[in-house]
Order: sequence, then C-alpha cells, then structure tokens
Amino acid sequence: MLAAMPDSAPSPLSAGGPALRDGGDACPGTLRLHRADDGALARVRVPGGVLSADRAAALLAAAGRFGDGELHLTSRGNVQLRGLGAECGGGLAELLTGAGLLPSAAHERARNIVASPLAGLDGSPALGERLAELDALVCASAAAASLSGRFLFALDDGRGDVDALGADVTLIADGDAFLLRIGPGDEVFRIPAAEGPRAALRAAEAFLRAARDSGAWRVKDLPDPVRSELVRAVGAAAGPAEHRPRPRTAKAPEPGTHGPGGRHGTGGTPETTPGSGAAPETTPGSTDALPDAHRHANPHGPAHTAAPDHPPQAPPASAAALAVDVPLGRLTPGQWRLLTATARRYGGELRLTPWRGIVVPGPFTGAEAADALGALAAAGLITSPDSPWTGVGACIGRPGCAKSLADVRAEAGAALGPAGRLPVYWSGCERRCGHPHGEWIDVVATPDGHRISYVRGERRDPPATVRDDPAALAAAVAAARARAL
Repeated sequence: MLAAMPDSAPSPLSAGGPALRDGGDACPGTLRLHRADDGALARVRVPGGVLSADRAAALLAAAGRFGDGELHLTSRGNVQLRGLGAECGGGLAELLTGAGLLPSAAHERARNIVASPLAGLDGSPALGERLAELDALVCASAAAASLSGRFLFALDDGRGDVDALGADVTLIADGDAFLLRIGPGDEVFRIPAAEGPRAALRAAEAFLRAARDSGAWRVKDLPDPVRSELVRAVGAAAGPAEHRPRPRTAKAPEPGTHGPGGRHGTGGTPETTPGSGAAPETTPGSTDALPDAHRHANPHGPAHTAAPDHPPQAPPASAAALAVDVPLGRLTPGQWRLLTATARRYGGELRLTPWRGIVVPGPFTGAEAADALGALAAAGLITSPDSPWTGVGACIGRPGCAKSLADVRAEAGAALGPAGRLPVYWSGCERRCGHPHGEWIDVVATPDGHRISYVRGERRDPPATVRDDPAALAAAVAAARARAL
C-alpha cells in the first residue's frame, strides 16, 4: 500500500527564509502519496521530461485505472495523478515499474532533472545521452537516495532556459564542454562534456555532506559560509571559475513549429510574442475571443476552456518539432491520447517542459505539421503564442485543496486577457505550490481579496491588494503582466 503523506511544507518563497529539515521530506512521489480533498496525489518523476510513447500510454492507463483520469503537468516537467484511491498502492507501483517509470524505489523522489526541451531539435546540442547517464548515476548512488524531493538538477543546452530555473546543480552545454553551476551563484566551472553527469552527481553528494549540520534541503538554504565552501570545494576539483550570471528569465518554447534556426510559427498569423500588442483584442476578464461552446462552465471546469488559437494556413516546408502549451497544465484523457498518438506516428516521444507545455519531436513535413497542430488546437491545446492562456498558471485551488482560499483556476480563466510580457501564477494560499521561477507576476488569494506582486528570482516588489472585484482584479493582473523591462 502507498503511504499517505503529511501535508507539504510551506514554500521557502512564502516563508521568507530557508527551508530546513525540521521534519520529513513532504514532497510527494509514487510510493508515498499526498492527501488532498479530491483524493490522494502521486507525483511521477520524468527526468528531463522525456517520455516514450509507450510510457506516456502507461501514465494514461494509471490515471484511468487508479485516479480521476486526468494528468497534471508540474513546474519541473513531471506528471501528477490526482483522485487516487487509498488502496491503489501495489497496482500503481507495479504498473509504473513495468513501464520503466520507477527504476529505483529508493531514488524515486531524487530523480528531479529538468532539461532544455528543444535540445537537439533546433540546431542546439542534443542532451539525451547525458540525461540518461545522469539519471542512471543518481539511481546507482546510495547517497543520492537521501536527496530531498526539492533538490533539482538541470541540463541546459546553452540557451539559458533551464539555467534560469534556479536548480541546485546545473550543467550548461558550451562547445565541447559543460559549465557546472552550483546553486544560485554566478560562478561556473568548465569541465569536459564526458565528465559532466558524474561531476553533477559528485556535486550533489558534496551538498549532502555540507547539509548535515544545517538541515538544508537545497543549496540556496545552506548558510552563506557553508555554501561558499561547497562551491570552492567542487570548483577545486573542476578547475578555474568563470563568471557567467544566471539568466534572469526562464523562456519557454513558444507554441508552434520549431526547427534549425528557431521557431517557424503556426503559419497563418504574423510572428508574435506575448506582450507584443498583436494578441486578440479582448477586454481583461472577457470571453469574447473564445468559441461560443466554451464561454460557459463545462464538465471539466475552466482549465479546459479552449484557447483561441489560429489554425495553420501557410506551413513551413518542414519542422523538427511541434510545441504546445497546456491550459493550467491539466490534460484530459482525450488530449493526452492525441499527444501520445502524434508522438507514436512521428518522433516516438514527448518532452514535458517545466512551463507546463509539451514538445513533440518529429520530423514533420509542412503539411504534417499543419495537420497535427490543427488537431491539437481543436482539442483545446495552445498552439499559438498569442493565446490568452499563454503564460497563465495556477495551483489546484478549491475544491481540490483544503488550504486554498479560492477557486483560483476559475479566477484565472475569468481574468483572461491579451497575452502579457510576463507569466502570471495564481495561488490559493501563501504556500504557492508549483509557482514558477525567474521573473513572474504572483497573484495570491487572501482573506481580504488578492495580492499581486512582481517577482524577480528571490526578490519581489511591494504588493498591491485588490478587494473582491473581478473586473478590477483582471485589469490589475493585465497591467502587471504588461510591465515594461
């Protein structure tokens, strides 16, 4: 039987200080569940977000057999299953183990690895072999089994997307080498590419030794002198330090087609980016841009409101990959089945992104890319960057979470407007479960309304509070997201 877990510990962001090991590791996994008002929750680690079509099908089977049938993407490219029964333990573990999704029971919550989702698809270096090697090394290390579920590895292909996520150990591709970053600092150490995964594991093991006295969960939680000594010790074995500031903003792959040279677009509309002013003309909070059938509540709730994407009309000659975003990271069985079938027909895998999106590797001809994007858009997925859903995220909120003060998913849907420059994340309480990293707009439900603030890494501007006025809330969120650099 899977053990029911205690409620998760507060986010260090909300606590205003380091998270220390003053209790057990409360991060959920697949062998220990988190209690929620809508049933138990399991979090399945997917290193690098890479799923074969067969493993994707196994996750859908697990969601349907043991949970509510839906699959939820996390901010680390993992998958959560909700609505699980208390007696599902043995069956769930057996299914996941048989599919290769649970290679080591002892390490199931330590396999937290994010990777650049477009690596090797748009002219950037491929990371698949290094990703598999790092995962295998973690699972073979007795010490690594003690890493908390919060500890994070990152493999960046050089573009800085996952380097911006604030991982504890980051490998950045740079020519025939990797740059090794420990924690949030700006120092990196150059190491041969072949030594990258083992160097990352050694750094994680060194962190565990350094954290024995402080009880820190992550590198950033170590006392400053201890963290500095950890970086010095790791660097001494790697070589001279180089100065490379961590990127300020984590940029997700834009929805559409991708190939060598960058994003190709969706074909029928001008290339736009969130906040460019070319988004559909809607009043914040309105549903005028949505198809009639989706303007009101539907059986699945607001997370399945269709996005007003523009179907492809003039596809590129070919594409190496398609990228879609998922409204609020919540996928119906039909949407997951369509994504899996698309992967099976073309590149054979899905890549889940830390921004609750999915990359489908090809190759695709232009016509195939247009047909696939059209089908995915019709299923309610985001295939264009000017969708009002682009950059909008939320925790599960009410009624799934007892601690939430509001149905923040419904509120996020009601406040939709033109896509903003900055992502926004709605939280039902101060814990901010699943919040993004880097630069973003934080909306938190409070007993007095909603508090809105601008976050840059560990810093945040003074918040503005909006009382219970949906129109004023939508306008305030839109203004915050449009904030200039």
